[in-house]
Amino acid sequence: MIFDNLTDFADSLTEYGAIGGLDLGTKTIGVAVSDHMRYIATPLETIKRQKFTQDAEHLLSICEGRALRGLILGLPRNMDGTEGPRAQSTRAFARNLHQKTDLMISFWDERLSTVAAEKALLEADTTRKRRSEVIDHVAASYILQGALDRLRHL
Repeated sequence: MIFDNLTDFADSLTEYGAIGGLDLGTKTIGVAVSDHMRYIATPLETIKRQKFTQDAEHLLSICEGRALRGLILGLPRNMDGTEGPRAQSTRAFARNLHQKTDLMISFWDERLSTVAAEKALLEADTTRKRRSEVIDHVAASYILQGALDRLRHL
């Protein structure tokens, strides 16, 4: 099921179990996962996008292998809060993915998540090459961590 509301998403989840976070780009998908208590988001990997079917199979194999209970997709809203073409593309991805899985899916406002991830990597003195390799799954962990922090206060 797809939830626009994080409260409804939380109500549908079991008490424990990891969830995943996704940062959907046009060329890559950043993937992060939480611990089973849903306290900490950890960057996992960046998937180079191919066709939807291949991307979905890769994501669902991660979900199965890690026994994920749900997914949080970063929703790229405009700075004024409106949704543009990228947000609509994310919603379409969620609808298509939902046809292939029973996982609960929700969204988290991802504004500035990549900026925060880039800043953290710069502060860690990460090389430009390494930043380009990890930025997407680090951004996914920022998205997931924001949702996890909110879930703890519902």
